[in-house]
Amino acid sequence: MKRRTEEVEISVELGGETEIRTGDEVFDHLLETLFFYMGESGVVKASWDLRHHLWEDTGILLGKAIGQTIKERKISRFGDAVIPMDESLVMAVVDVSRPCFAADLEPEEEEEGFSLTLTRQFLAALSRSLEATIHLKQFRGGNAHHLIEAAFKSLGAALGEALETSERIESTKGGLK
Repeated sequence: MKRRTEEVEISVELGGETEIRTGDEVFDHLLETLFFYMGESGVVKASWDLRHHLWEDTGILLGKAIGQTIKERKISRFGDAVIPMDESLVMAVVDVSRPCFAADLEPEEEEEGFSLTLTRQFLAALSRSLEATIHLKQFRGGNAHHLIEAAFKSLGAALGEALETSERIESTKGGLK
């Protein structure tokens, strides 16, 4: 799947051997973390003008790519995970049925390259395009790197659980949308 605008050119392919090359080392690290904890592999390649455009547009494209893989499948729908990383502790809760994003993340100390604003842009775009409710709750904060990485790990684990195959449609309405 590809996305090309005057600001970015991004490709996302799920499956195969994981290869993340966006040109943003922090984002590459976080995407590799997300894929790993989802139990998924994929290829993400990008060229871009501003980091904001890279992070937001990758969220859009990744959400669409994941959505395509589950389009005709019955999935567990819900997932949750609580993950520590050193002094940080973050819970992610996911419902793959409609878009909503809420995050309670406030690092106590910054670290170069780890931006809460970019993290929120990516996650909000992922939520919208996947049509998933994503809640992130910080129980303990600290260093921005540890807090944001714990958020990506917990989200990956929660998404992995929510995207597992189910024997039934997980809705009293008979459909997820």
